[in-house]
Amino acid sequence: MVQKSTDLIIFDCDGVLVDSEPLAMRTLIAAVARQGLTIDADHAYREYLGRSLATISKSLEASHGMALAAEALEAMRGELYALYRQELRPTPGMVETLARLEVPFCVASSSQPERIRLSLELTGLIDYFAPNIFSATMVENGKPAPDLFLHAARTMRAAPARCLVIEDSPAGIAAAKAAGMRVFGFLGGSHAEPAGLRAALEALGPDLIFDDMQTLPDLIGSGKIKKTAG
Repeated sequence: MVQKSTDLIIFDCDGVLVDSEPLAMRTLIAAVARQGLTIDADHAYREYLGRSLATISKSLEASHGMALAAEALEAMRGELYALYRQELRPTPGMVETLARLEVPFCVASSSQPERIRLSLELTGLIDYFAPNIFSATMVENGKPAPDLFLHAARTMRAAPARCLVIEDSPAGIAAAKAAGMRVFGFLGGSHAEPAGLRAALEALGPDLIFDDMQTLPDLIGSGKIKKTAG
């Protein structure tokens, strides 16, 4: 039973609704390499997980003096969408979980709207969310700023204190906390272990950490951190 004090559940998309982060990181690393910079997967996960391409580009410019060129961004999108059509899958148990939820929910992602919609269409989740799809392109500052989550809550007519965010990235956890929302850290994506997410999320102190999406409806009333398997 979903706790009545939760008026809105806000899902991140990549790594939460869909198991897309390994595909996105492969594409990013290849694009950066074509511009002459080599970054390894550990660095990419640590620095860029959960952030928009615009934020990643700014970070690369600040740290390496190299922003992603417009042509590189466009090529990345084409390559990533091709990978999605071949390999993208929903998070295990996602459809069953959404069917059990008893309060409104939406998606708020750092990705562009077309990428979010494609992800949801390819994985059969679009009908659960449309039209309640929110992108970082709709606000001035992406995660870890709270702008996106606050925009989603305002549009959905929910008070921030009565929202619950489901996130897999440190940037997303930080954004939810800055927005004054409850936040659960999700470690069920295939990227969680190689990205070293467990320690990173625990350090930020989310309200709860879990790794099986099908347990979410029963966990929403909990205020204690659930020790995850593994």
